[in-house]
Amino acid sequence: MYTIGQISKMFNLPISTLRYYDKEGLFPNMARSSGIRKFSESEIEALRVIECLKKTGMEIKDIKQFMNWCAEGPSTYSKRKKLFEDRKKALEEQLQELEKNMAMIEFKCWYYEQAISDGNEERLNTIIPDNLPADIKNMYELAHS
Repeated sequence: MYTIGQISKMFNLPISTLRYYDKEGLFPNMARSSGIRKFSESEIEALRVIECLKKTGMEIKDIKQFMNWCAEGPSTYSKRKKLFEDRKKALEEQLQELEKNMAMIEFKCWYYEQAISDGNEERLNTIIPDNLPADIKNMYELAHS
């Protein structure tokens, strides 16, 4: 069993956040001793899932719904699976957007490295987009797709 202070340090979360999660019912079976919260491995695993879902952009009310489904038992397996499938799809879309943004950043790093080396942008303006080196052209095309 862990105290709220230990969990706060373990997850790098403010104690107020952990209290909020508890108040919202995200730890329905948490033990208490003289009113002091005691986090078990069950709450730690729940917190890992909560933080994962939060980082994917899920709102607390939807996380709370997930936790309620968990408490309801096996009859909600399909709902829980769909929730994670939806989160997976959202993350895949975010990853695609991040890859596109990374391609633009990498292209611009290359572009300005060349401009610095040349002392101007004249040569670059004559080779973009058709005469770029193959790897740079791939970045350019992804960034502009």
